[in-house]
Amino acid sequence: ALYRNTEISNIYLTKSSPKSQRHTMMYYSNTVYLCWHYLADAVREGRNQYERAFGISSKDIFEAMYRSEEEMVKFMAGQNSVWSICGKDVLAAFDLSPFTQIYDLGGGGGALAQECVSLYPNSTVTIYDLPKVVQVAKEQFIPPEEHRITFHEGDFFNDSIPEAELYILSKILHDWDDDKCRQLLAKVYKACKPGGAVLVVESLLNEDKSGPLETQLYSMNMLVQTEGKERTAAEYNKLLEAAGFGEIQVKRTGKLYDAVLGRK
Repeated sequence: ALYRNTEISNIYLTKSSPKSQRHTMMYYSNTVYLCWHYLADAVREGRNQYERAFGISSKDIFEAMYRSEEEMVKFMAGQNSVWSICGKDVLAAFDLSPFTQIYDLGGGGGALAQECVSLYPNSTVTIYDLPKVVQVAKEQFIPPEEHRITFHEGDFFNDSIPEAELYILSKILHDWDDDKCRQLLAKVYKACKPGGAVLVVESLLNEDKSGPLETQLYSMNMLVQTEGKERTAAEYNKLLEAAGFGEIQVKRTGKLYDAVLGRK
């Protein structure tokens, strides 16, 4: 018998494909699934399961997620691969061309930043992330000749956020509870130039939370892995308004991730 890949597996599972989701699948298999073993405990306790799955403290979720350089690189590569299939859609949901000075908060491996400078060639994007993440992004993911992408090392909860015209928060707010989200968005609003904006990229639940199924599954994933959850558009609106943002627009892309834009 002869076996070959289907057209879909050729696109999404082979190493050579630019849209390969192999890194995401490996991360789900070797890390996420081990946390899901303790789903019942997560539901009972309302908290993530790193301690049971890996025997490490989950007091700082990113210390737990980045517990080794190998684990951190796997996570970053997985995040990057998601943007190879969704990045253009979320960045083109609104016309971002008026914003030339952009900060990608928690930008990780920089795949979304690369999509951004490709789509908006007049823009510059600064990836703001933890020092060890920035180091790996520089060494492994962002080519040195890409001068439109720069880096800023820091922890955006504890360190200052520099002034910019647009801030991108992609898959960041879903990691945290409402209080932490309000705290971060208030800092972003304060730093944002007048006339600037924040772009929130998340997978949006229906208003009655009846779906989409993928987003409901992500929300369960947030339970076993983080301190957060997926939210509805109205819930993100409320968080943005509480921070001071107005003229809030929501665009559903039809893909895994949607876009919410709030202006200062």
